[in-house]
Amino acid sequence: MENYEINYLERYTTIFKALSDLTRLKIMWLLLSIDSKISVSEIIDVLEENQYNVSKHLKILKNSGLIYEKKEGKWSFYHYLPNDTLFDTCIRQTVMAIPKELMADEISRCELRLSMRIDGKCVIGAESDEWEELRNEE
Repeated sequence: MENYEINYLERYTTIFKALSDLTRLKIMWLLLSIDSKISVSEIIDVLEENQYNVSKHLKILKNSGLIYEKKEGKWSFYHYLPNDTLFDTCIRQTVMAIPKELMADEISRCELRLSMRIDGKCVIGAESDEWEELRNEE
């Protein structure tokens, strides 16, 4: 077996490990579904997870090569990292095959949270009073 084949197998294993966690799978599903960048604060609010856990999961997804981070001012935004290989296409299709009904709560919170953007930019942080007020109106 040549060296490049081992590297590909290691990459595949890393990706499968990254997607083997429910929170990371939800993050990937959201990134693919909204087809947009999303901030750490928005992910925290959508998944109702604490900042430490979300950051830890984002780091694993980033290290696996599935997502990338882009800083804009004080905000860190995450995007799905597109790759045109057959493997990555299959991964994307598999993640998107998760029925929307299983993500209904997250979709609702995501739509609400993204509606709070001004000119496409995140303007409030996680656990803000504004977010709590909106969530309580649901």
